[in-house]
Amino acid sequence: MQIKTDGLIIRDLNVGEDDRIVTILTRSRGVVRASARGARRVKSRLSTATRLFCYSDFTLFKGREKYIIDDAQPIEFFLGINKNLEGLALAQYFAQAAAAVAPEEDNAEPFLRLMLNSLNFIKNGNKKLVQIKAVFELRILTMAGYMPDLVACRNCGAYEADTMYLDPITGTLLCGDCAALGHGAAVSGNPKLSKGALAAMRHIAYSDFEKLFSFSLPDATLKELGAACESYFKSQLERSFPTLDFYNSIAGK
Repeated sequence: MQIKTDGLIIRDLNVGEDDRIVTILTRSRGVVRASARGARRVKSRLSTATRLFCYSDFTLFKGREKYIIDDAQPIEFFLGINKNLEGLALAQYFAQAAAAVAPEEDNAEPFLRLMLNSLNFIKNGNKKLVQIKAVFELRILTMAGYMPDLVACRNCGAYEADTMYLDPITGTLLCGDCAALGHGAAVSGNPKLSKGALAAMRHIAYSDFEKLFSFSLPDATLKELGAACESYFKSQLERSFPTLDFYNSIAGK
């Protein structure tokens, strides 16, 4: 069966002398593994279109264990992310996270759109990496069915307070007053959210996609936001990623 879809290469592996095995985040089939035979030959029509972070149009055939790429035409190659090691590390983390979270054999248009937009912001350098990372982590979890409840304090129902705490395990909020009175689980070590950081989390989780990256915060508030989104991401998936650890090591965390 022949399948035509666009997609982004999020993992590549050289095999044999000329071949490449790739993981593609496709629009219509989600995450798929595919064989690109002869892709490493100099004159191969698949060479550029099957490289990491190349966004291409694909013609696929479904084999018994993986897809086979019959044709691939590059649309965009995100070369700009290679200019900055920190940005490249973040992009590699996004790719690994998308491979783990995005659906397989199902429509993945929102996941592909988020990935492409995030890479564009990294390439163009017009958003701070900590903001791009926070948006990606929280929004991809929301799309995958892990939306947190950021409406109000789970105990008293307060919409906002000078300080809120995020429980990364339950995805709920506890205001500072309720925490001081001993309500709910202990908040020691849980991310602390100022009004600005909480407003940004609500924006990321609940806004229309077109407005997703449309906010700005002071550096201190961005740091709060980044810590909360990363903590929630790792808690919900019950794991970290080697690429995340590497990114954090060079980002000075």
